[in-house]
Amino acid sequence: MAPAITLAAEAPTLSAANTGFMLICSALVMLMTPGLAFFYGGMVRVKSTLNMLMMSFISLGIVTVLWVLYGFSMAFGTDSGGLVGWNSDWVGLSGIGLTELWDGTTIPLFVFLVFQMMFAVLTPALISGALADRVKFTAWALFIALWATVVYFPVAHWVWGSGGWAFELGVIDFAGGTAVHINAGAAALGVILVIGKRIGFKKDPMRPHSLPLVMLGAALLWFGWFGFNAGSWLGNDDGVGALMFVNTQIATAAAVLGWLAYEKIRHGAFTTLGAASGAVAGLVAITPAGGAVTPLGAIAVGAVSGVLCAMAVGLKYKFGYDDSLDVIGVHLVGGVIGSLLVGLLASGKGQSDVEGLFYGGGLDQFWKQCAGVFGVLAYSLVVSAVLALVLDKAIGMRVSEDDEVAGIDRAEHAETAYDYSGAGGGAALSGAAPAPADRAESKKVDA
Repeated sequence: MAPAITLAAEAPTLSAANTGFMLICSALVMLMTPGLAFFYGGMVRVKSTLNMLMMSFISLGIVTVLWVLYGFSMAFGTDSGGLVGWNSDWVGLSGIGLTELWDGTTIPLFVFLVFQMMFAVLTPALISGALADRVKFTAWALFIALWATVVYFPVAHWVWGSGGWAFELGVIDFAGGTAVHINAGAAALGVILVIGKRIGFKKDPMRPHSLPLVMLGAALLWFGWFGFNAGSWLGNDDGVGALMFVNTQIATAAAVLGWLAYEKIRHGAFTTLGAASGAVAGLVAITPAGGAVTPLGAIAVGAVSGVLCAMAVGLKYKFGYDDSLDVIGVHLVGGVIGSLLVGLLASGKGQSDVEGLFYGGGLDQFWKQCAGVFGVLAYSLVVSAVLALVLDKAIGMRVSEDDEVAGIDRAEHAETAYDYSGAGGGAALSGAAPAPADRAESKKVDA
């Protein structure tokens, strides 16, 4: 028998439209890291602003290089035991052709890897918000490198890599509820249990120094999240990416309303910080679910996450862990909510024919979602705590008490975010203590 002939039309061919779309989405996801820096930077006290910005920006440098050297290969290479991937041709990205397509798609492999690179960059930056005011910058940079290597790259393979155990189990995570948000939130909890509380936690006022910066950061995150979510379908050929785009907007809007309603009932006011935090909570929750639920389901996901995340941020005062900027209350809790609601609200008319409990599908998908959620949560929590403990013993994770009180910006970066004297905050200070006038100004602003 003559061999079967495969017509050229049957094989995927490079789509200029999908390629251009994915490059734009990659740029949008990159924008989310500076957006996160502004969001977090506005939430801290003035003396920690630059450090908070830098804790996000350094991830752009470190993780990008690691992704090129071995991260992409670990996350998306040939599976080994359902736990990690590897492809020696991808080490250093040296064995990839310009027009080589990512498996089963119409976009180049280079486009897929740079899109996923931006996810890898953003995820450790999310952790930084829980550690504000008190971590040495060198220790943080080392933590990012180690955490990306032993936590993020393997977990990305579990969830999205062919052969990964969660992927093969059928866990639905459209764009990162488990791999990004639960992963980062659990890591944040693990680290803060090791390094402890800020000086003055629950005693001194630690209010945001710039709510306009917070709102700007939230707006940039919301904007970039359309690329983060809709781009995760890797093309525009069947409408699923469009559904995800629409659901992203709907869930975020519902979460803002849910958070503000809870705030008004509980605290008597609608706050700008609440609106910004509610938006991020909705974005987090719809990330795993948006390709599986209907627009009405997206309203439910957003409203539930807005209320429950608003409730969760207060848990740190009840249980005594110092999550500086509510990474656990928003990202961990929001990621869990969105991931588990897939098992209840999946309509069977989006990314797959899987139906959740409310659509007649029983609890099968719900239990799969539980396995993904709690598997990632446990692994990230434990390994992150161990990494923080090792670094703390080796080089010390925290700045000195004097530096924490005086301001981590001066101690770690020799700069200040705002120049009140006209002398210029960017001049190197060589570790010198601030002048008396500077200390007075710092106390006045921090109060």
